[in-house]
Amino acid sequence: MAKTGAELLVEALAAQGARTAFGVPGESYLAVLDALHDSQIRFVLGRHEGGCAFMAEAWGKLTGQPGIAFVTRGPGATNAAIGVHTAMQDSTPMILFIGQIETTMREREAFQEIDYRAFYGGVAKWATEIDSADRVPEIVARAFHVALSGRPGPVVVALPEDVLTGLSEARVHPRPILPPWPGLAPEALAEAQRLLAGAVRPVAFIGGGGWDISGRDGRAALAAFTAFAEAAQIPIVVEFRHQDLIDNGSPAYIGDAGFGIAPHVRKVLDEADLVLAVNIRFGETDTDGYSLFGLPTPRQKLVHVHPSDDELGKVLQADLALHGSPAAFLAALSRADTAHDPSRADWAAGARAGYEASFDLPPQPGRLDLGAVMAHLRAVLPEDAIVTNGAGNFAIWPGRLLRYGPKHRLLGPEAGAMGAGLPAAVAARLACPERLVLCFAGDGDIQMTMTELGTAMQAGAQPVVLVFNNGSYGTIRMHQEKTYPGRVSGTELVNPDFVAIGRAYGMHAEQVETAEAFAEAFARARSSATGALLELIVDTEALTPKATLSQIRAAAEARKAGA
Repeated sequence: MAKTGAELLVEALAAQGARTAFGVPGESYLAVLDALHDSQIRFVLGRHEGGCAFMAEAWGKLTGQPGIAFVTRGPGATNAAIGVHTAMQDSTPMILFIGQIETTMREREAFQEIDYRAFYGGVAKWATEIDSADRVPEIVARAFHVALSGRPGPVVVALPEDVLTGLSEARVHPRPILPPWPGLAPEALAEAQRLLAGAVRPVAFIGGGGWDISGRDGRAALAAFTAFAEAAQIPIVVEFRHQDLIDNGSPAYIGDAGFGIAPHVRKVLDEADLVLAVNIRFGETDTDGYSLFGLPTPRQKLVHVHPSDDELGKVLQADLALHGSPAAFLAALSRADTAHDPSRADWAAGARAGYEASFDLPPQPGRLDLGAVMAHLRAVLPEDAIVTNGAGNFAIWPGRLLRYGPKHRLLGPEAGAMGAGLPAAVAARLACPERLVLCFAGDGDIQMTMTELGTAMQAGAQPVVLVFNNGSYGTIRMHQEKTYPGRVSGTELVNPDFVAIGRAYGMHAEQVETAEAFAEAFARARSSATGALLELIVDTEALTPKATLSQIRAAAEARKAGA
């Protein structure tokens, strides 16, 4: 029996295991909305295409399966670009479907016409347009394959209206895509083991996406390697916003390499004689502005393992490059002999001591001491809590001052996209309704996507949201004070009543002005059946855990005076 392109599309998504899609409706894909009406796929109605794209990205990051989003042509498609860019930089599987003008109207600048291959060509792993209903099953299967294979990432598929309404007798691919893993050459694996055995100051550097993709046993491999690293005295550093990959309680774990890299992490990576870089793409963030290792040949011996050959040799030339499964590499390494140079014990212990010392904070400015707030959260968060955040200095607190156990998850944008945290929290609540989802948001950050509180309300997926209100775009203010001390311009915020907004969306909401009041307020927030929003009044001076605004400004003024 002939089916429309839209019906084939929905059938193909269901065959790949898709059960949830996020979107803002548009007349360009009404046929898809009609096909979804009779399907088992839940359509989550968003408020803005950027928020929906963030939800799909977070879904892919959390579940390992491509997050699905639908948006309309033109403005809808361009609004969604922020989520696609985040998925690309974060190596997250995601598929964005865009309603498109009819094929007969191409290249006339029809209403809301955009060439999506050109627009998304440099942002997504693959951007395409389906030109016939007959090709819908083929393109959907390929989209899943591309999104999941190698270095995972986003795919963009444009859907012309006449293709969606056109009839076809094509058949849908009957089973889910199983992405291939490139094999590890035995001789290369043996050489990696030899290099590790001979190292005195080795460090493992682990990150990237794809650990949760079905069939890859990524989490099991990470746990096995953590135990091996403890026995072999190998410190483990994780990539920016991947703190949940390794049990932070392990004596091998020493923190993350990201913006504002902790001095003890920088020291360990600088002094290492061998770096095992596993699933790392060596971006600006995790190399401290490309200064950590030396370009293009690192000072340290480098073993680089990645599932995409495009990442090997792209930035750094490794002593040994392995094109293969990061999980398989860690699993194989975990079975190796743990014999090591005795001096490694002091090396590993010193690295861990630096991590433990990083929790020692000076008293924070203002009445609400965020150090005390984070200490309370470390004590009370459930072992399977999901933490989300957007971008800004406030994200330092969940990134550096929480301890992530083996069941915790952290959904934060490597891409540094403001507004990502709230949509991610909504997606996480939908994927895991039985778990506590805690969103950290800045006062500027949350206002990028605050309307997605409406999505949360309508879908019954309200998280607990902590809004850090310091009346400032804190990260930009920090850089402003470093470069133009005392010359504040364009970074001060006049904010709305966040508590009233939270209540308007049906949530429990209250303002917290002191650390002493936080514990009881958080308990009330956790017990609320409709989620909660806590507005934390934070002093503008509290820009970072270890340096105040005044200290940052004074240091900048001293540098200028010295120059």
